[in-house]
Amino acid sequence: MGVDSVKREAERWLFKIDLKRTMRIPNRKLHTAVDGGDSGVSAHFKNPFVHELRCTPLQKLKIAVMSVTLFPVRLLFAAFMMLLAWPFAFVATVGRSEDAVEPLSWWRGLVDLALKAIMRAMWFSGGFHWVRVKGRPALPSEAPILTMAPHSSYFDAIPVTMTMASIVMKAESKDIPVWGTLIKFIRPVFVSRSDQDSRRKTVEEIKRRACSDGKWPQIMIFPEGTCTNRSCLIAFKPGAFIPGVPVQPVLLRYPNEMDTISWTWQGPGAFKILWLTLCQLHNFVEIEYLPTYTPSEEEKEDPALFASNVRRIMAKALGLPIIDYSFEDCQLAMAKGPLRLPTHTCLLELARLVRSLGLKTRVTDEVLHEEASRAHKMCGSRLDLESFAQYLNKSTTEAVQDIFSLFEEHGKMDVREYVIALSVVCRPFRYLETIKLAFRMFEAQEDGGVVEDELAIILKTALGVGDFAVCDLFRAIDCQDKGKITFDDFCRFMENCPDFVEQYHCLLEPIPQHSRESTSPSESRPSTNGFCADFSPRDPNTHSDAHCKKQD
Repeated sequence: MGVDSVKREAERWLFKIDLKRTMRIPNRKLHTAVDGGDSGVSAHFKNPFVHELRCTPLQKLKIAVMSVTLFPVRLLFAAFMMLLAWPFAFVATVGRSEDAVEPLSWWRGLVDLALKAIMRAMWFSGGFHWVRVKGRPALPSEAPILTMAPHSSYFDAIPVTMTMASIVMKAESKDIPVWGTLIKFIRPVFVSRSDQDSRRKTVEEIKRRACSDGKWPQIMIFPEGTCTNRSCLIAFKPGAFIPGVPVQPVLLRYPNEMDTISWTWQGPGAFKILWLTLCQLHNFVEIEYLPTYTPSEEEKEDPALFASNVRRIMAKALGLPIIDYSFEDCQLAMAKGPLRLPTHTCLLELARLVRSLGLKTRVTDEVLHEEASRAHKMCGSRLDLESFAQYLNKSTTEAVQDIFSLFEEHGKMDVREYVIALSVVCRPFRYLETIKLAFRMFEAQEDGGVVEDELAIILKTALGVGDFAVCDLFRAIDCQDKGKITFDDFCRFMENCPDFVEQYHCLLEPIPQHSRESTSPSESRPSTNGFCADFSPRDPNTHSDAHCKKQD
């Protein structure tokens, strides 16, 4: 085993130890030295789907000044350049076949150069004065597909406009005025939401273009499938690697003093990101082209292996860790409501583990109710690792041990906590049903209520935290001083006090406010943020409840 392999293995184990120390659910307080003090949050782990933007007083002053001086000028000029690009793109797309590629005529070549210049002027007006490019871009015949990471913002469109490479877009995008014409110019691969067979057709179209010996433009794909805060590389979707052709990894960096770029599901919204970025005097961006990666025969047969190996190379060049989280795990960060998850929740890690074991497959409401009934009949009996593995009908694998370690205390765990957490992971937008399920498991048969300690277990498990201060909250709900509360009592209280977690200071670390529009549990859930549609074949381990869409 080489030095690099040993180093990667050591980093992997250190990261796992860090997760277990900082994300464990049991009652005892978690201690990690951060800036000389105790904190329940790891000094190493950072939730990739959360972006917390904190400004110093001086930065706030600069933003205030720029907001009334530079921002409106930049915004108007950027809009003007977008409108200026439209007639060029319209003329170039008139009469052009969408299914075949013709040799680039001299006048279309001039239009291509003009559009690149206009787009570069637009980015320049937004403060992206210098775009540093490292490495040699491969020719379409050398690498038909460009895989770009990390994907963190709509500003990742900068390399797209510089290369005029094709991207994968939702079919609805081409009907948007102005924007749709600009998109059609780069000959994207469209994914139709109304066509159930669209994903297969998209993969076939990418294969057709990739095997055209460089006749078609290169296709630029963001294999992560959603935006992160660039603290790591999450799992790559296999769509870009199914054709089995050489790819060129492309790295994106934004080495700015303040990160106004990242657009995640917990953090500043799209307009706030635009406003803060345009208020910066300079915005730096680096694009690095790595050497073309040619897959082996084994990788051609296994797109997941191909994707994993390319991700490892890109992570090493970026100096970032690899974390096997995916957009499906990001669903947990999107869920809103009184019990929205804090940034240091352990449920993100649990979601990854249950997905790796295939435990999310065919998890329905009926299955969860059956699990709850089994757990209730156990009357709070605590299981050791071997008994828990038997409960799951799994062998004592590393993943099973990792799940057990999230719940165990003194070598044993309460399986009811696992069922609560599993319900949140599989139904992140239906928190009330999870709480009702939890009350059913913990309530006494004679009066149907739960006591203070049981409420603490229910809520801290549903949020995936180590500590949850419930004393004042329980007293407020139990206004008649019965010593027990029912699910109906809890619901009535939550309707009158939806911000009870913050109001009663239940968590040591406050839950971040979502900048996206508020969504009730019954409303449609959002899809991946970012401007490129997901076309990878659906993961059979993903519950169907996770696949709902948000307009980009």
